[in-house]
Amino acid sequence: MLAAGLIGSVGPIFLAMALPPKFSAIFSIVKQFGTGVIISTAFVHLYTHATLMLTNDCLGEVKYEATTSAIVMAGLFVSFLIEYISHRVAKHFWGMSENEAMAVLILEAGIIFHSILIGITVVVAGDGYFVTLFVVIIFHQMFEGIALGTRIAAIGSPTRSGSPGEKPHAHGLGGHASADATPNLGDNTSNDAANPGWKTLSLTKKLLMAIAFAITTPIGMAIGIGVLDTFNGNDPTTLWALGTLDALSAGVLVWVGVVEMWAGDWIFGGEMTHSPPLVTALGLFGLIAGMVLMSFLGKWA
Repeated sequence: MLAAGLIGSVGPIFLAMALPPKFSAIFSIVKQFGTGVIISTAFVHLYTHATLMLTNDCLGEVKYEATTSAIVMAGLFVSFLIEYISHRVAKHFWGMSENEAMAVLILEAGIIFHSILIGITVVVAGDGYFVTLFVVIIFHQMFEGIALGTRIAAIGSPTRSGSPGEKPHAHGLGGHASADATPNLGDNTSNDAANPGWKTLSLTKKLLMAIAFAITTPIGMAIGIGVLDTFNGNDPTTLWALGTLDALSAGVLVWVGVVEMWAGDWIFGGEMTHSPPLVTALGLFGLIAGMVLMSFLGKWA
């Protein structure tokens, strides 16, 4: 489980560093696959699972039928509020890459809550479901790792259209690097020289962000082992706690997936806005593939 998370989250960081500029469209397509994964995770996995938890018969009658939707909306609003504050207030103290890092941290927070719950679920699952669930979760974590890793790798990447001294459009995650611009991963100063006041996130910090994701499911599994003898999946308190966390995480990922990643890349001046037809078609294929594969895994996890 740890290896799957590391491969998924750390791999894109080194892939972006190794790809020459003429092949950087490959990284853009992988990013779109990750966007599809996040959107499917929000709706098919988290929203659905939260609804099942909060409509469980063991809770009795929940008088407010839209409880799950209201909690999802709260998660969405909190995500918006954090980003709004970071763009309107913190921009006086931070550089552009810090704003991007904040957006990726919001994404990571939503995924981490989900990953911890997945780790607990794997451990407390019945013996008849353990092997199937374990295999599915390995792919699940790898796909989520790819989604997060591509966005971490792109932090601090200037857009092709940005002229020297001009800060790139910061609406989405990772600076919306164009298909011809390879993300800068280290402590290089080339971006700083071309764009005064611009700083990229160091490779060490990017790797730490990726590793933080990779270890969350094993942490969840450790928690599951610790509570295995007392865990009751039908206990009302457990159902409310898990359902609320799933719904909040769904709201976070809806915001990040739809607004920051999907709309940010394709509409609000992102790398796919003016990409060549072939890259656009392959990007759409990657986006749909991410949605379909992650939705397929939703049958078991």
